[in-house]
Amino acid sequence: MNANNNILIAEIPNQFGTAIRVFSDGTIERPFNSPIVPPTLDDPKTRVSSKDVVILHDPLVSVRLYIPKLKDQEKVPILVYFHGGAFYFESAFSRVYHGHCNTFASQANVIIVSVEYRLVPEHPLPACYHDCWDALKWVASHSTENSTRIEPWLIEHGDFNRVFIGGNSAGANIAHNIAIRAGSEALPNDVKIYGAIITHPFFHGSSPVGAETLKGEQNISYVIWNFVYPSAPGGVDNPLFNPVGPGLDGLGCSKIIVCVAGKDRLRERGIWYHEAVKNSGWQGKLELFEERDEGHDYQLLKPDTENADKLIKRLVCFVRE
Repeated sequence: MNANNNILIAEIPNQFGTAIRVFSDGTIERPFNSPIVPPTLDDPKTRVSSKDVVILHDPLVSVRLYIPKLKDQEKVPILVYFHGGAFYFESAFSRVYHGHCNTFASQANVIIVSVEYRLVPEHPLPACYHDCWDALKWVASHSTENSTRIEPWLIEHGDFNRVFIGGNSAGANIAHNIAIRAGSEALPNDVKIYGAIITHPFFHGSSPVGAETLKGEQNISYVIWNFVYPSAPGGVDNPLFNPVGPGLDGLGCSKIIVCVAGKDRLRERGIWYHEAVKNSGWQGKLELFEERDEGHDYQLLKPDTENADKLIKRLVCFVRE
């Protein structure tokens, strides 16, 4: 307790230290948030332009769009991207995600729509899932000539036959759940998700899988889930967090790539998820990419390394194939 009787009521660690602190007066500290940076027009290194657009006002949902240098009327794939951060930190507008999307838009020659969804604890789950579905619907609404939407980058340059979703960590969890929803609920103008990028996915469950040994409150994933969604039916076995079960055969996309890292504590869940989808009866194309000597989100934390470049190139191929 400090001198002002402001009590620390929640504190969640990550691999670097304390990721979030919540105090009784409502103060929230996120020590590891990457700094917010503005969008750029015609980035001098990548020639990618970006801008921020508010797509909903109640609740407030924004996106940062990225577009590479294109010819007139050139159509390119669209990637709707969900950032990571355990559902409670980071931003689509942060320096780390701005740099990542800038690079990927340039190398893959895609339009990226990076979603600024609502965070915990201000907005407990499942708020972010609704925001991300609404963002995907907003993108899909631009697919017809008589669209009432007014985003010219999407209307003039988006190929709505090649719409991808993707994310890392918690964002990969969101991408999976958006694909599940798309399997049973139509998007505007019957737009389909062509592919999903699932990178270092944040999944868990009450029973250890693979080489996992820690259960219950000994496992940080358990602690985080109970912080971000304390009222979740089924706890850590809620399908939003433990996706293995009935329904995987209904994933609403044509292909999926699952990316894992050998030194990531979430690696076992990524392998488990890949195997579950493979054995579910789902009819799409499924791929697995593993970098054995790297840890969680290395492509973001060490973007200039050879292994990060290798992952980006593999995902570029996935989008182009």
